[in-house]
Amino acid sequence: MGQKIGIASKKFTKPTTEGNPLIANVFCADPTAVEYEGRLYVYGTNDHRQYEAVGAEGSNTYEHIKSIVMLSTEDMANWTFHGLINVGEISPWVIASWAPSITSRVEADGLTHFYLYYSNSGWGTGVVTATSPTGPWSDPLGHSVVDGNTEGLDGCKNPFDPGTVTDDKGVSWLSFGGGEGGGRIIKLSADMTDADSAITKIPSPYHYEANELNYINGTYVYTYNNNWEERTDWKISGHEPPTRCSMSYMTTKTPLDTSSWEYRGQYFENPGDMGLGDSNNHTHLHKYAGKYYLFYHSLFPQAELGTNGGFRSLCADEIEVDEQEVRILPAKATKSGTRQIKPHDGFKATSAATMFTSSGIVYELGDKITVNAPEKSGVVMIKRVSAEGASKLLVKASGRGTLELYFDGLDTAAAQINIDGSEAESQCELPEKITGEHDVYFVLSEGVQFEEWRFVR
Repeated sequence: MGQKIGIASKKFTKPTTEGNPLIANVFCADPTAVEYEGRLYVYGTNDHRQYEAVGAEGSNTYEHIKSIVMLSTEDMANWTFHGLINVGEISPWVIASWAPSITSRVEADGLTHFYLYYSNSGWGTGVVTATSPTGPWSDPLGHSVVDGNTEGLDGCKNPFDPGTVTDDKGVSWLSFGGGEGGGRIIKLSADMTDADSAITKIPSPYHYEANELNYINGTYVYTYNNNWEERTDWKISGHEPPTRCSMSYMTTKTPLDTSSWEYRGQYFENPGDMGLGDSNNHTHLHKYAGKYYLFYHSLFPQAELGTNGGFRSLCADEIEVDEQEVRILPAKATKSGTRQIKPHDGFKATSAATMFTSSGIVYELGDKITVNAPEKSGVVMIKRVSAEGASKLLVKASGRGTLELYFDGLDTAAAQINIDGSEAESQCELPEKITGEHDVYFVLSEGVQFEEWRFVR
């Protein structure tokens, strides 16, 4: 049996009408994202590890976190859980692993290489790399890219919370830093593991943490989290001082020229100022399928899951970006979240760990990720599935029990498959061919290891 992760709440861990949080039964935070072959992959700090270590009555003080959560989507509604990057096993020298930031590039071997930078606690920034967005991951260095011993930090006491981007010339950049010393930026070396420039200060007022980078219309965009302090000194004309623990942005054409960075304003308040509970703040701006999205974290789901210890959940909302003027318009945090941009293809083999919401289930991590119900039964719900003309359901599952199929609610089962034995593909006839699009529900009994499903004509 593999490692299990998740909270098997007997209620839906988010309503079937609300898109946030992205993954409803695993705590994670500090998002970053990369697109690959049409899918969007999102990564976050594994707050759930801290939750497992200290329990629902404990506090999220981060010291147990040495892994990163991996998710993906192609419709901005249904999210696939791909398991964990176990940084502590890959890099035994790390203190912790928080706040990832990822970039990718095609290299001489013809493969796409992914470089994921992360906070090694507050001490520094490490990196792991892979040739698939879900790994396997390796440590190319065996030590930090930058840390407290690095020369040239010039008052940056916490060279953590990295942000990375690759520009249109194929040059990659890394930002980092915490506290009033302001953010820092370097040009990365050709192998992406060292500096190829001096460390340059970004003059970010009321800087706290959560450094991220984007490259839009030939312009470098730096986003960061403002601190909680009262704004007693503000000298930037044309902009109001940022609100407490909010997100601001700056732009430049020449990242290594400190004086070239221009403060452009606040674009995201603290989630607590938008009715979703005070928390620290960390965002990632990403364009996918022609739209910009803002990924962030919030505390509002934790109470529904039985804790108030500061365990965060990943969220996303649409945001408007004027690419011509390189201007980020203010965004709002909502529970409704993002709109589904296309139906889920029900004919494609789909991991059972793909869902809009769930109840009563946990993920089991091994060679393959399966879903199971540790207490009698569980439900997996996939939003807006298209399988016009399908007459059969095929599933991969093992163990002993039942797997029931429902459409658009849990009133009447459309089909049932009896699972009896080791992993195998089972099938059942549908009572009638599918027409139109439907929300699909799978109800699995205790003892079933659910791996994959698809409809066939």
